[in-house]
Amino acid sequence: MSGDLGENAVGFTSKGDDTEAIRVAVTGAAGNIGYALLWRIASGDCFGKEQPVILQLLEIPPGMQRLEGVRMELRDSAFPLVHDIVCTDDANVAFQGAHAIFLVGSRPRTKDMDRSDLVAANGPIFVGQGKAIDEVASKNVKVITVGNPCNTNALIANANSPRIPSRQFTAMTRLDQNRAVGQMAERSGVPASKIHDVFIWGNHANTMYPDPRFATVDGRRATDVFDLDWLKGEFLDTVATRGKAVIVARGASSAASAASAAIDHMRDWWQGSNGRIVSMALPSEGWYGVPEGLVFSFPCRCQNGQIEVVQDLPIDSFAQSKIDENVAMLMEERQAVTGLLN
Repeated sequence: MSGDLGENAVGFTSKGDDTEAIRVAVTGAAGNIGYALLWRIASGDCFGKEQPVILQLLEIPPGMQRLEGVRMELRDSAFPLVHDIVCTDDANVAFQGAHAIFLVGSRPRTKDMDRSDLVAANGPIFVGQGKAIDEVASKNVKVITVGNPCNTNALIANANSPRIPSRQFTAMTRLDQNRAVGQMAERSGVPASKIHDVFIWGNHANTMYPDPRFATVDGRRATDVFDLDWLKGEFLDTVATRGKAVIVARGASSAASAASAAIDHMRDWWQGSNGRIVSMALPSEGWYGVPEGLVFSFPCRCQNGQIEVVQDLPIDSFAQSKIDENVAMLMEERQAVTGLLN
């Protein structure tokens, strides 16, 4: 099978019947996030413990040797659910027939770059990937953008994929949600599993707003458990700057937690969120006054493979100010990439 996928594709095929396997593409697959992500997918943590997968892994040409090492390790792990592994530097090969795509690979931000530089550097990557998705992926593909600035990168990919419905392009704000849950769990002394319905508004940036007003902590309202000064002060600041704090502490950016959040995002989308509110950024349809098309994080529930934005939640003045701040930032980013949008 792999030999039919392109000159630069390599892989292996199991002897079992893979007719029901789903095709899962991961870009930047040899990077730290991709590496952490693949073992979770292969073990069934994302799509289910009985769902076979075909892994279609994309890297840039200089990363192909490292990707071959990743392929070798995956094969050596002997995952029963992995029916095939394809390694390629061609997006049209990686996205061929894909049912789920993790857009992880992007140029990292260096110390001399501001956010607008990062937007400009990564935009063309997502133009090409969007066109490849449009050309060869399944029409029902589910796309999550992880590579930063992920909201605007998802906007670019979506704009260059007119065949694929806009609601099938998302950006990851689940890492911010998970960080918020982690802070609440630590402060309250209860397990993270007991904290529900804290979610993110806006951009995956330090402006994002983790809204605690509808959250519960072991069945109690979060606003009754925590004092307001903490929720509007230290809590917000810690979640907003957590990525930087991780870099300072470990000398490298978040990888395992980002991969875990990507799994959470896609698992809930694929299998359902069981009534829980979760954070997903997707092209706005005018919800909560957010301009149409802007990729913005909303409170969502997932059921039957579909994302439903939770509508008509009351918005107080503080939440509105945060929504407005994120809209302004994302509008600036969209303006910066206007030439890349079809």
